[in-house]
Amino acid sequence: MALYRFRVTFEDYDDVTREIDIKSNQNFEDLHKAIHQSTGYNPEFPSSFYISNDQWIKGEEITYMPNQKRIDRGVSLMDKVKLSSFIDDPHQKFYYTFNFDRPFDFHVELMKIILDETPGVVYPTVIKSVGEAPRQFITGAIPTILPPTDDDFDFLNEMAFNPEDAEDFSEVTDTGEEEPVEKEEESEEEDEFGNEFSDDEGFEDDPKSHDDY
Repeated sequence: MALYRFRVTFEDYDDVTREIDIKSNQNFEDLHKAIHQSTGYNPEFPSSFYISNDQWIKGEEITYMPNQKRIDRGVSLMDKVKLSSFIDDPHQKFYYTFNFDRPFDFHVELMKIILDETPGVVYPTVIKSVGEAPRQFITGAIPTILPPTDDDFDFLNEMAFNPEDAEDFSEVTDTGEEEPVEKEEESEEEDEFGNEFSDDEGFEDDPKSHDDY
C-alpha cells in the first residue's frame, strides 16, 4: 500500500510545521485527526479541507461535522472520501480550516509518495514536528475594564491627568488639618445678624425716637 507524506503548516505561523505519513486508502477524517494529534488540539470541531491550486485558492470542499447549509449543498464528508480520490498531482495541495468558530488555517502539501509501508507502524503517523503549536483556546479569566463615562473622560482630558501625579498631589494637600470653612461661614452669619440687632438697639436708645411718642 502506498503512503502519502504531507507537510502541514499553519498559515499564520509558518515556523510551526508537521510531517505526516498516511496510507493512500485512508480518508480525510484520518488526516484531520492526525493533524490534531500533532498539535494537541481537540479535533471535534467543524472543519474543512479544500482542494487547492499552487496559489492556495480554495476549490471543492470536504467537510467534518457540517452545518445544515453544507448538508443542503451536498458537501462531501471527510469520512466518506479517500485521499487517493483527490491526488492528481505529486505535489497536491489542500487548504485546511479547522474550527470555523475560532479558526486556524493550514497549508497541507503532498511532499512524497512512498511505495512501501514500514512494518509495525500504525498509520497515520507524525514523523516530524517543528515548533510549538499556538494554544487552541485562551484560558483564564480576562479582567473586565469598564470604559470611563463621558464626564470622567472630559475631566481627565481637560486636566491632563497623570496617575503618577496623584501621590505628589496628596502629599502637598493632605496636611492633617481641616480648613476652618464652617467657622468662617458661622462668623459671617453672626456678623450679619449682629449688625441688624445692633442697628435695632441703636434705634431704641436714640433719644429722638422717644420724642416722637
